[in-house]
Amino acid sequence: MNKSLWVAALLLAAGAAQAQTTDTLKKIKDSGAVTMGVRESSGALSYTLGDGKYVGFHVELCQRALEDIRKQLGLAKLDVKYQPVTSANRIPLVQNGTVDIECGSTTNNATRQKDVSFAVTTYVEEVRIATKVNSGISSIAQLNGKNVATTTGTTSVQLLRKHERATGVDFKEVFGKDHADSFLLLESGRADAFVMDGQILAGLISKSKSPADYHIVGEVLSVEPIAIMIRKDDPAFKKAVDDSLKGLMKSGEINKIYDKWFLQPIPPTNTKVGHALSEATQAAWANPNDKPTEEYAKK
Repeated sequence: MNKSLWVAALLLAAGAAQAQTTDTLKKIKDSGAVTMGVRESSGALSYTLGDGKYVGFHVELCQRALEDIRKQLGLAKLDVKYQPVTSANRIPLVQNGTVDIECGSTTNNATRQKDVSFAVTTYVEEVRIATKVNSGISSIAQLNGKNVATTTGTTSVQLLRKHERATGVDFKEVFGKDHADSFLLLESGRADAFVMDGQILAGLISKSKSPADYHIVGEVLSVEPIAIMIRKDDPAFKKAVDDSLKGLMKSGEINKIYDKWFLQPIPPTNTKVGHALSEATQAAWANPNDKPTEEYAKK
């Protein structure tokens, strides 16, 4: 075989391999199974009850989408496996095929879109600061000389550093391996503040030993679209997931699912997160899209 034919054959083989790895619907149909990436402490979006059980707003949305896909594929049953992921490993685990659909608290941004795809936005988040009520901290400027907790692999502290009011503010980052670990840094006094998505902060505060000891303060650092993450270059699977989510948005069913997780008592402690539906999230449901956070920043 001459060199050009050999190269062409290699490219064809690579293309076929890529198509095979990104045909998630075929993978699900052939195996009768699907792996859902879930978070252990991403507020009411995705969290664990222990014993391998995961629940939350995004977990339920993914379960609904996968049930629609089961029907679409004509499968009598679908074995849904749950794979806990972290902020640091969630993207590689989607890319390498370990996880088929990631249902946590992932921000859709332009950098991540180079590596993965996102379903239509299902939640729009505001990044805020949580502190102890008795800390006296109520703004970015008061973080000078303080320890600020962040979760490894998240964008929150980068947003804090870039904020116009953070100019000249010198703080030290302390890292938690997940959101619960980061909150523990705040709870134990090893951090003076914890910067994260507002709903995650609200959820962790509601489940803490003394919720009245904490509050969410300061400037909104960023408005970010949060979405379900899937492999890149898999239009058929993306369409199947998007169509299911759009159906929930059009029917109003998504509002009921939101109320269930954010405004009603939720397990295991039967406490309310008490995080009202934002105008930005309502707008995302009214006009479904997969725009990255950079599009929101232009407003």
